[in-house]
This record gives sequence, C-alpha cells and structure tokens, in this order.
Amino acid sequence: MTLIVSASGIRGTVEGPSGDNLTPVEVVSWVGAWGQWMRSQYGPARLLVGQDARPSGEVLRPLAVQTLRALGHTVYDAGLTTTPSLSMAIPFYEAKGGLILTASHNPPGWNALKFLDEKGEFLPPQAIQAIAQVRETLNFPATDHPAPLECAEATLTHHLTSLLRHPWVDREAIEKQRFRIVVDGCNSGGGLFVPALLEALGVESVIRLNCEPTGRFARPPEPLPENLTELAERVRQTNAHLGIAVDPDVDRVVFILPNGKPFGEEYTLVATADYALSRQSGPIVANLSTTLAVRWVAERYGVPFYESRVGEYYVVQMMKAVGATFGGEGNGGVILPSLHYGRDALAGVALFLSYLARMGGDAIKLRAQYPDLAITKGKVPLSDRGLSPDIWDKLRSQAPEAESNIEDGLKLRWADRWVHIRISGTEPIIRIIAEAPTIHEANALRAHWESTLRSIL
Repeated sequence: MTLIVSASGIRGTVEGPSGDNLTPVEVVSWVGAWGQWMRSQYGPARLLVGQDARPSGEVLRPLAVQTLRALGHTVYDAGLTTTPSLSMAIPFYEAKGGLILTASHNPPGWNALKFLDEKGEFLPPQAIQAIAQVRETLNFPATDHPAPLECAEATLTHHLTSLLRHPWVDREAIEKQRFRIVVDGCNSGGGLFVPALLEALGVESVIRLNCEPTGRFARPPEPLPENLTELAERVRQTNAHLGIAVDPDVDRVVFILPNGKPFGEEYTLVATADYALSRQSGPIVANLSTTLAVRWVAERYGVPFYESRVGEYYVVQMMKAVGATFGGEGNGGVILPSLHYGRDALAGVALFLSYLARMGGDAIKLRAQYPDLAITKGKVPLSDRGLSPDIWDKLRSQAPEAESNIEDGLKLRWADRWVHIRISGTEPIIRIIAEAPTIHEANALRAHWESTLRSIL
C-alpha cells in the first residue's frame, strides 16, 4: 500500500515491494533524508533513536542508527522505549532531535518513523515536506570515521523521576489507598514502563497481563473495549480496583472499572482534565473528535475550551497559542504541558491515580460524576483516487441547520450531539465518529452519515 505521510509520521506496512511500503529501503531513504536535513540545520548532531516492541523494529532500528552515523550524527540508542519517554529524553540528553519506530495503534504488520525536534515534539508538516524533498538528492559524506554510538539508558528513569517530582502527582495519597491494579501492556514497552511507574507510585499490587515485550500482540493494539475483554475479566477475577491498558508506544491510556466495564477512552481525558483544573485554572484544548464531556468540565470551572485538528502536533500548537493548562485527544491521549508537550500515557496514569486516590479510590463513583454520553466510531475505506475537493461542501449541504467546522474534514454539531468525518492520518480510511446522549442515537447518527458519505463517494 502507499506510504501514509502526515504529521503523525511516515507509516506503512513493512512487507511488499519497495516504494509502496515501509521496507528497509524506505527506512534508509527517509531516515537518510531526515539526517541530511538535520545536518543542514545543525551540522553533525546528537540524535536519539528508539522503538516499540514490534519485531520489525529490531531490523529497521539498526538500519536507522547506522544511516544516521554514516551522516556524521552521534546516535544515542534507547532501544525499546515509549514515545513520551523518548520525547522527554531528547532535551535531557541535549540532543537536537529524535526518532522512534512505532506504528502506535496500527496492526502488527505496520511500522512508522516518527521524527521529533530538539524539544521532543513532533515536526511540523512543512518540515516533513522538506525532508521528502531531500530524499531526491541524498548525499552521504565519507564514512572512514563513523560517528559515535552511545546507549541511552535513562529514558525510563528520567520519565519516572520527572513524574514523581510533578506537584500534581500525589504519591502519598496513592500509597494510602493500597491499590490493586491489573496492567495490560500490549506486549510492548508498556509492559515494562507502566508497572515500573505503578510501583514507583506506591501501588501495593500490580498484576501483569500481556506485559512480555515480545511485540507479538496478544490482542489488537488499539485499546478499545472490544479488545480489552481479557483485561476486564482479570480485573473482576482479582477484585482489582482498576485495570489499565495502553497501546504499543504508550501515548494512549484507558481504564477498566472494578466491575469490568470500561471507564471510557474518551473519559480518560475528562477525568484528568477535571483534576488538572482543580489544581490550576486555565484553558483546555482537545481535538475535534473528542467528547462534549470535556467541554462540560471546562464550563464547570469557567475556563475557555478550544478544539483543534486531530493529531498531537495540531493539539500542541493550539495549546501553546492559547496558553492551555491541559489538553489532549479523546482516544486516551493526555498532554500535560508542565511536564512536556506530548501525549503521555504514564502522565495520564499518574494524574488519574492521584485524582482517584484523593476521591477515595472508588473508580465507579468517579466515573458517575460525569455526563454519560455515548460515542461510536466507524470507518469507510479510502480509495486510491482519494476524495473530490467538494466532498465536504456536499456533505455539509445535507445538514444546513447544523453548526459546521471544515478545519479537519467536516464536523457537524447540534445542541446535544455531533458527527465528525475526516481522512485518517494513520490508515487509508475515512473516520466517522458520532456522539449523542444514548448509544442508540449515536449509532443511528453515525450510520446515517456513513450511508450519506458512501452515496457521494
């Protein structure tokens, strides 16, 4: 399939003919272009490289490392890590940028190159475009003296230390609750990093599920309710206070209630935003596909709420523009700017447990205090010919009474419901997300617009 190039990285399947997939040839080409572009910005620089546990990363990461060394860059190899941990380690190691190989929630046959700047933040789209142009004129220097290769051993410890020092993380309250928690690590870095965090926070009992970082996922990697049935059952069997699930690169986190029901991936952001605003007033930012319950929290505290395009880069840019206290994406991606500007499942866990502990440790009671809205997510395959330029106008004309936003696809909003239709930045699909007061209404809304979309395509 054709590589997907977006602000979320260079993403594709790892097998098949070169040119259309993220094969070793494409990895060397793209990483070489990034390395050459970095030389034009900084000269020979210090760079960090890491990966999630996908087996393909064990082949592709060394290629990336040696390509950068051939271009004169000193490489600090973090090996198996998480996206937020690598992000935070870039300024810690005084590096000029970083690369993590991870396809996040995509199926096992995928991988991706995610490039980060000197602050540990995703590169802007214009930088990705510039790197794509450099691919056409790759020029390697002599390699008689390859640049040094070092081991970046501190990504986990630096991340944990920074979290434990954050004033909103209440280790004392967490330890007093004597929590028993089941962790589904999705057979990747989360299987190591999340239990390490819980133990550092004073959680009394950590029960591990799918925590061996083999990269052979025991469940589909996206942490959706239908993929977390084993976790839900283990929570019930062990009488745990909570279940925690992450995706392979650990930038998304969702929770399971003691009764085995999902807290709701959208409500990860709701609860942590609530806690953040209880500690510091200020604007909140979420993407256009996020539940209205976040807006409800912002209104309760009397602070502005802003919506951005979908994608970490776009959320971060708006957060900076409005001086946001907190932000993120409704898929379980928490962004705590006082820690770093990036989605961070470990930060989400630390904030959620701090809030839960202060509220008495009852996750069911915590969830009950928020509006019970229903969200449903669908997808339509995107053909190779793409979409006609007037597709959003055609769809918008079907609901002239709705408030509309065409910043990222089309979002239509009514008083108590909305639907968002957009091209995915991570898969060759069109996403259709709808929210309404009940699941029946949400499903009907999504089905109506899916049918409408198909009739126009």
